[in-house]
Amino acid sequence: MSSRVCTALAVAGMLAALPCLALAQSAPVQDRWPDPTKPPVDDTPAAKPAKRGTAQVAPQVAPAPSGEEPLQPPSAPKPPPAPANVVACAGPFAKDTTHLKLAVKYDSRNITFGQVDGPEGAKIPASILFPNDPKRRLEVLWTNEATRSEPAVIAINGKSQWTAPKGVKLGLPLAALEKANGKPFKISAFDKDGNAEVAGWDGGALASLPGGCKMGIRLHMDAKASADARKAVSGDKELSSSDAAVKAVKPTVVEILIGY
Repeated sequence: MSSRVCTALAVAGMLAALPCLALAQSAPVQDRWPDPTKPPVDDTPAAKPAKRGTAQVAPQVAPAPSGEEPLQPPSAPKPPPAPANVVACAGPFAKDTTHLKLAVKYDSRNITFGQVDGPEGAKIPASILFPNDPKRRLEVLWTNEATRSEPAVIAINGKSQWTAPKGVKLGLPLAALEKANGKPFKISAFDKDGNAEVAGWDGGALASLPGGCKMGIRLHMDAKASADARKAVSGDKELSSSDAAVKAVKPTVVEILIGY
Protein backbone atom coordinates (compact mmCIF):
# COMPACT_ATOMS: atom_id res chain seq x y z
CA MET A 1 0.00 0.00 0.00
CA SER A 2 1.79 3.17 -1.18
CA SER A 3 2.06 6.28 0.95
CA ARG A 4 0.00 8.21 -1.61
CA VAL A 5 -2.82 5.65 -1.37
CA CYS A 6 -2.61 5.86 2.40
CA THR A 7 -2.83 9.64 2.20
CA ALA A 8 -5.78 9.51 -0.18
CA LEU A 9 -7.65 7.09 2.08
CA ALA A 10 -6.90 9.18 5.11
CA VAL A 11 -8.39 12.19 3.39
CA ALA A 12 -11.48 10.11 2.53
CA GLY A 13 -11.84 9.14 6.19
CA MET A 14 -11.02 5.47 5.54
CA LEU A 15 -7.93 5.37 7.77
CA ALA A 16 -8.99 7.67 10.55
CA ALA A 17 -7.98 5.23 13.26
CA LEU A 18 -5.16 3.44 11.38
CA PRO A 19 -1.59 4.79 11.42
CA CYS A 20 -0.29 5.08 7.91
CA LEU A 21 3.10 3.83 8.93
CA ALA A 22 2.56 1.77 11.08
CA LEU A 23 -13.70 -22.57 0.10
CA ALA A 24 -21.26 -38.64 -4.44
CA GLN A 25 -19.90 -41.47 -3.45
CA SER A 26 -20.11 -43.89 -6.48
CA ALA A 27 -22.34 -47.00 -6.45
CA PRO A 28 -20.82 -50.39 -5.53
CA VAL A 29 -19.20 -52.25 -8.38
CA GLN A 30 -21.87 -54.96 -8.37
CA ASP A 31 -24.58 -52.33 -8.87
CA ARG A 32 -22.80 -50.54 -11.68
CA TRP A 33 -21.87 -53.75 -13.52
CA PRO A 34 -24.75 -56.37 -13.18
CA ASP A 35 -24.05 -60.09 -13.60
CA PRO A 36 -24.80 -60.90 -17.26
CA THR A 37 -25.64 -64.53 -16.35
CA LYS A 38 -28.70 -63.46 -14.40
CA PRO A 39 -31.92 -62.26 -16.04
CA PRO A 40 -32.76 -58.63 -15.40
CA VAL A 41 -35.18 -58.04 -12.59
CA ASP A 42 -38.49 -56.58 -13.73
CA ASP A 43 -39.49 -54.15 -11.03
CA THR A 44 -42.17 -52.48 -13.18
CA PRO A 45 -45.40 -52.11 -11.16
CA ALA A 46 -48.00 -54.80 -12.12
CA ALA A 47 -50.63 -53.54 -14.49
CA LYS A 48 -54.22 -53.42 -13.28
CA PRO A 49 -56.59 -56.13 -14.67
CA ALA A 50 -58.29 -54.95 -17.81
CA LYS A 51 -62.02 -54.44 -17.78
CA ARG A 52 -64.25 -57.06 -19.48
CA GLY A 53 -64.32 -56.57 -23.22
CA THR A 54 -60.99 -54.77 -23.40
CA ALA A 55 -57.63 -56.20 -24.31
CA GLN A 56 -54.88 -55.99 -21.77
CA VAL A 57 -51.61 -54.82 -23.19
CA ALA A 58 -48.53 -55.63 -21.18
CA PRO A 59 -46.20 -52.70 -20.69
CA GLN A 60 -43.19 -52.81 -22.96
CA VAL A 61 -39.91 -52.52 -21.09
CA ALA A 62 -36.71 -52.33 -23.07
CA PRO A 63 -34.14 -54.42 -21.21
CA ALA A 64 -30.72 -52.98 -20.85
CA PRO A 65 -28.06 -54.62 -22.97
CA SER A 66 -26.26 -57.39 -21.10
CA GLY A 67 -23.34 -56.14 -19.08
CA GLU A 68 -24.36 -52.47 -19.25
CA GLU A 69 -26.06 -50.11 -16.88
CA PRO A 70 -29.81 -49.60 -17.33
CA LEU A 71 -30.63 -46.36 -19.07
CA GLN A 72 -31.40 -43.59 -16.60
CA PRO A 73 -33.48 -40.46 -17.17
CA PRO A 74 -31.43 -37.32 -17.68
CA SER A 75 -30.52 -35.63 -14.42
CA ALA A 76 -31.57 -32.10 -13.65
CA PRO A 77 -29.03 -29.45 -14.66
CA LYS A 78 -26.65 -28.41 -11.93
CA PRO A 79 -27.07 -24.90 -10.58
CA PRO A 80 -24.30 -22.44 -11.47
CA PRO A 81 -21.51 -22.22 -8.91
CA ALA A 82 -21.85 -19.52 -6.30
CA PRO A 83 -19.55 -16.52 -6.71
CA ALA A 84 -16.28 -17.13 -4.92
CA ASN A 85 -13.82 -14.70 -3.40
CA VAL A 86 -16.04 -11.64 -3.43
CA VAL A 87 -15.55 -8.81 -0.96
CA ALA A 88 -18.86 -7.11 -0.17
CA CYS A 89 -19.47 -4.53 2.53
CA ALA A 90 -21.72 -7.05 4.28
CA GLY A 91 -21.57 -10.59 5.63
CA PRO A 92 -18.03 -11.66 6.58
CA PHE A 93 -16.65 -8.27 5.55
CA ALA A 94 -19.28 -6.07 7.17
CA LYS A 95 -18.30 -3.25 9.49
CA ASP A 96 -18.78 -5.49 12.55
CA THR A 97 -16.57 -8.32 11.34
CA THR A 98 -13.61 -9.62 13.32
CA HIS A 99 -10.64 -11.92 12.86
CA LEU A 100 -12.64 -14.62 14.67
CA LYS A 101 -15.63 -14.28 12.31
CA LEU A 102 -13.33 -14.61 9.31
CA ALA A 103 -11.75 -17.70 10.87
CA VAL A 104 -15.20 -19.27 11.33
CA LYS A 105 -16.24 -18.41 7.78
CA TYR A 106 -13.06 -19.46 5.95
CA ASP A 107 -11.61 -22.05 8.42
CA SER A 108 -9.05 -21.09 11.02
CA ARG A 109 -6.37 -22.98 9.06
CA ASN A 110 -6.75 -20.44 6.23
CA ILE A 111 -6.12 -17.28 8.21
CA THR A 112 -3.20 -15.91 10.16
CA PHE A 113 -2.27 -12.67 11.90
CA GLY A 114 1.02 -11.23 10.79
CA GLN A 115 2.87 -8.36 9.15
CA VAL A 116 2.06 -6.97 5.71
CA ASP A 117 3.81 -4.34 3.62
CA GLY A 118 2.99 -0.75 4.46
CA PRO A 119 4.13 2.62 3.09
CA GLU A 120 7.80 3.49 2.83
CA GLY A 121 8.85 -0.10 3.56
CA ALA A 122 7.08 -0.22 6.92
CA LYS A 123 5.30 -3.32 8.19
CA ILE A 124 1.69 -3.24 9.44
CA PRO A 125 -0.07 -5.96 11.48
CA ALA A 126 -3.04 -7.50 9.68
CA SER A 127 -5.16 -10.63 9.36
CA ILE A 128 -4.19 -12.52 6.21
CA LEU A 129 -6.64 -14.86 4.51
CA PHE A 130 -5.05 -17.72 2.52
CA PRO A 131 -1.51 -16.44 3.19
CA ASN A 132 0.09 -19.23 1.14
CA ASP A 133 -2.10 -18.85 -1.94
CA PRO A 134 -1.30 -15.66 -3.89
CA LYS A 135 -4.54 -15.93 -5.90
CA ARG A 136 -6.73 -16.09 -2.78
CA ARG A 137 -4.72 -13.85 -0.48
CA LEU A 138 -6.57 -11.02 1.22
CA GLU A 139 -5.28 -8.61 3.85
CA VAL A 140 -7.49 -7.08 6.54
CA LEU A 141 -6.17 -4.23 8.68
CA TRP A 142 -7.99 -3.48 11.93
CA THR A 143 -8.82 -0.26 13.72
CA ASN A 144 -8.62 -2.19 17.00
CA GLU A 145 -5.57 -4.38 16.63
CA ALA A 146 -5.80 -5.74 20.20
CA THR A 147 -9.20 -7.35 19.60
CA ARG A 148 -8.72 -7.64 15.83
CA SER A 149 -12.03 -5.97 15.22
CA GLU A 150 -13.46 -2.94 13.38
CA PRO A 151 -11.98 -3.36 9.87
CA ALA A 152 -10.13 -0.28 8.69
CA VAL A 153 -8.88 -1.44 5.30
CA ILE A 154 -9.36 -4.64 3.26
CA ALA A 155 -6.55 -4.80 0.71
CA ILE A 156 -6.65 -6.68 -2.61
CA ASN A 157 -3.23 -6.62 -4.22
CA GLY A 158 -0.45 -8.72 -5.76
CA LYS A 159 -1.93 -11.65 -7.73
CA SER A 160 -5.14 -11.81 -5.70
CA GLN A 161 -8.30 -12.77 -7.60
CA TRP A 162 -10.73 -11.37 -5.06
CA THR A 163 -13.41 -9.13 -6.54
CA ALA A 164 -14.42 -5.86 -4.90
CA PRO A 165 -17.89 -4.27 -4.91
CA LYS A 166 -19.33 -3.44 -8.34
CA GLY A 167 -17.11 -6.12 -9.94
CA VAL A 168 -13.88 -4.15 -9.59
CA LYS A 169 -10.81 -6.40 -9.67
CA LEU A 170 -7.09 -6.30 -10.31
CA GLY A 171 -6.10 -5.85 -13.93
CA LEU A 172 -9.28 -3.94 -14.78
CA PRO A 173 -8.55 -1.36 -17.53
CA LEU A 174 -9.41 2.30 -17.17
CA ALA A 175 -12.43 2.14 -19.50
CA ALA A 176 -13.99 -0.70 -17.46
CA LEU A 177 -13.41 1.23 -14.23
CA GLU A 178 -15.14 4.26 -15.73
CA LYS A 179 -18.04 2.01 -16.75
CA ALA A 180 -18.36 0.65 -13.21
CA ASN A 181 -18.43 4.21 -11.89
CA GLY A 182 -20.88 5.34 -14.54
CA LYS A 183 -18.80 8.39 -15.41
CA PRO A 184 -15.20 9.68 -15.49
CA PHE A 185 -13.39 10.30 -12.20
CA LYS A 186 -10.41 12.19 -10.88
CA ILE A 187 -6.95 10.69 -10.45
CA SER A 188 -3.63 11.99 -9.20
CA ALA A 189 -0.71 12.49 -11.55
CA PHE A 190 1.47 9.41 -12.07
CA ASP A 191 4.64 9.14 -10.00
CA LYS A 192 8.10 8.08 -11.19
CA ASP A 193 7.14 4.41 -10.71
CA GLY A 194 4.11 4.79 -13.00
CA ASN A 195 1.51 4.74 -10.23
CA ALA A 196 -1.51 6.97 -9.64
CA GLU A 197 -4.46 6.94 -7.25
CA VAL A 198 -8.13 7.70 -7.71
CA ALA A 199 -8.56 11.11 -6.12
CA GLY A 200 -12.36 11.18 -6.27
CA TRP A 201 -15.25 9.39 -7.93
CA ASP A 202 -17.08 12.64 -8.80
CA GLY A 203 -20.40 11.36 -7.47
CA GLY A 204 -20.32 8.18 -9.55
CA ALA A 205 -21.55 4.72 -8.55
CA LEU A 206 -18.27 3.87 -6.81
CA ALA A 207 -18.56 6.87 -4.51
CA SER A 208 -21.39 5.30 -2.49
CA LEU A 209 -21.28 1.57 -1.90
CA PRO A 210 -23.95 -0.56 -0.17
CA GLY A 211 -22.88 -1.28 3.39
CA GLY A 212 -21.27 2.08 3.98
CA CYS A 213 -17.72 1.29 2.85
CA LYS A 214 -15.47 3.26 0.53
CA MET A 215 -13.07 2.12 -2.15
CA GLY A 216 -9.62 3.41 -3.04
CA ILE A 217 -7.83 2.38 -6.22
CA ARG A 218 -4.19 2.43 -7.27
CA LEU A 219 -3.52 2.45 -11.00
CA HIS A 220 -0.36 1.59 -12.91
CA MET A 221 0.43 2.76 -16.42
CA ASP A 222 1.45 0.46 -19.27
CA ALA A 223 5.14 -0.39 -19.06
CA LYS A 224 5.39 0.34 -22.81
CA ALA A 225 4.21 3.94 -22.43
CA SER A 226 6.61 6.32 -24.12
CA ALA A 227 8.66 8.91 -22.26
CA ASP A 228 6.54 11.72 -23.74
CA ALA A 229 3.31 9.97 -22.69
CA ARG A 230 4.66 9.53 -19.17
CA LYS A 231 5.69 13.14 -18.94
CA ALA A 232 2.22 14.32 -20.00
CA VAL A 233 0.61 12.65 -16.96
CA SER A 234 3.32 13.40 -14.41
CA GLY A 235 3.85 16.30 -12.07
CA ASP A 236 1.97 17.94 -9.25
CA LYS A 237 -1.53 18.03 -10.72
CA GLU A 238 -4.87 16.31 -10.82
CA LEU A 239 -6.18 14.59 -13.94
CA SER A 240 -9.44 13.24 -15.26
CA SER A 241 -9.78 9.62 -16.34
CA SER A 242 -11.31 10.98 -19.53
CA ASP A 243 -8.16 12.93 -20.47
CA ALA A 244 -6.57 11.73 -23.71
CA ALA A 245 -3.14 11.78 -22.06
CA VAL A 246 -4.35 9.45 -19.30
CA LYS A 247 -5.92 7.06 -21.78
CA ALA A 248 -2.69 7.05 -23.77
CA VAL A 249 -0.72 5.40 -20.95
CA LYS A 250 -3.38 2.64 -20.61
CA PRO A 251 -3.52 2.37 -16.81
CA THR A 252 -4.95 -0.70 -15.08
CA VAL A 253 -6.00 -1.46 -11.49
CA VAL A 254 -3.12 -2.86 -9.41
CA GLU A 255 -4.46 -2.39 -5.87
CA ILE A 256 -7.90 -2.07 -4.29
CA LEU A 257 -8.42 -0.77 -0.76
CA ILE A 258 -11.86 -1.12 0.81
CA GLY A 259 -12.39 0.70 4.08
CA TYR A 260 -14.91 2.02 6.57
